[in-house]
Amino acid sequence: MDGTIYREYDQNSLDDLYNNRGRFPDTDDCKAAQSNGSDEAKAEYNCRLDVKFGDGASDILDIYQAEGDGPHPIHFFFHGGYWKSNTKDDFGFVAKPFVPHGITTVVAEYPLIPSVRMDTLIDRCRAALEWVWENAESFNGDKNNITISGHSAGGHITAMMMQTDWTSYGSGLPKDLVKAGCSISGVSDLEPVRLSFQNDELQFDEKEAAEFSTLLMDPIHHGPLLAVVGSMEGEEFVRQTSDLADAWGSKGMDIKCWIMEGKHHFTTINQYLDAESELSRAVRELVGK
Repeated sequence: MDGTIYREYDQNSLDDLYNNRGRFPDTDDCKAAQSNGSDEAKAEYNCRLDVKFGDGASDILDIYQAEGDGPHPIHFFFHGGYWKSNTKDDFGFVAKPFVPHGITTVVAEYPLIPSVRMDTLIDRCRAALEWVWENAESFNGDKNNITISGHSAGGHITAMMMQTDWTSYGSGLPKDLVKAGCSISGVSDLEPVRLSFQNDELQFDEKEAAEFSTLLMDPIHHGPLLAVVGSMEGEEFVRQTSDLADAWGSKGMDIKCWIMEGKHHFTTINQYLDAESELSRAVRELVGK
């Protein structure tokens, strides 16, 4: 046997490709910038923090409200962390490209694996979006203009939200509850994650990995979906994005793959720290601003 366990990769190679925190020398600096930016957003913007949207301990979200006459478009963000780490608290910085441009921003918590399985995690993310749609008027938001984005595992969640049959999920919900999305460094194929060291905690089996691999699904949303990945993220994360764009695009979705030169797994999302970055402006275009 040649030692390969997935495509052309042996265990060490696969583990390295899915070890985002260990691959880039400036990871700690990038995370510190996120934390600082989140503190700034909480200090600068009109915030409603830890708003309950359900009965669970993690059923909470933060609302960063745009000022002025509304109703304001709503942009909803899902954080990353391989579905098993991080919280909403250090992702307030994602409001920076939106709130000053009249776009209210929502960052939600969700329960983490392995305390729950993926079906529950996805359900609670859907419940958060349902709450936002139903309660938009309470924070001067426009329930008819909800867009979403997410990073890494949050990119996967973003795609899953666009795969949601909202009319079946909740009474009175519109089919197009989510108008558009942006998956940033997203995961669409869970099988290599299952085969990597990340699965020591995640504990995916083959069935769960296949069931929640968006790459294997037929898209039910017409789009648009912007699928972004950094050129420096490694061939697997580039493949995760480009393969999804190819698969869903061939099945009729309006999806665009954007490989950003000179960006890696954390410098992609950290563009949200700069309201005038390429990514920030592109996502505002999805919102219509």
